[in-house]
Amino acid sequence: MGLFKSEPDVKHGFDEYDEFVPEHIPEPGPALSEYELLTGSEHVRVHKIARDVFEMRGVYDSTFGYNLAKLNLDHRHQNAGFRYAVTDDLRLIAEFRPTTPFCPQSSVLTTAAHRAWNGEAEEHDFETVEIRIDPMHQHSEAVNEKLTELTPTE
Repeated sequence: MGLFKSEPDVKHGFDEYDEFVPEHIPEPGPALSEYELLTGSEHVRVHKIARDVFEMRGVYDSTFGYNLAKLNLDHRHQNAGFRYAVTDDLRLIAEFRPTTPFCPQSSVLTTAAHRAWNGEAEEHDFETVEIRIDPMHQHSEAVNEKLTELTPTE
């Protein structure tokens, strides 16, 4: 059970989970530059899985009081949230762009996202999931180093 109550049914100011609206999601950062970005229905499919595993593991943004996956849909923060790419060996690379360069929750949120994706592996078809934070965040190097240590290696 999540830490917060279920999300209210608020449609004003949010895209639907089954919509891919490129202007409402972050530009891809360097963690995704080597890979083909997921767009359209593939982005939507993966993002719905993110919503589900975040709900199972209680990955909520305490500032906004909603499942972290909903950040991609929030019109107030059109360049924040997750972008995705899949490698040839079925690794999902997810890059998180916080709402501000000084977001104090970024380390906690990305660590929680990593643990949710990899802890609920039966919910998706990826070998592993790597989470990274966009370099616009003031502590991106330290956060990404910590996330790299969490990522399973062969």
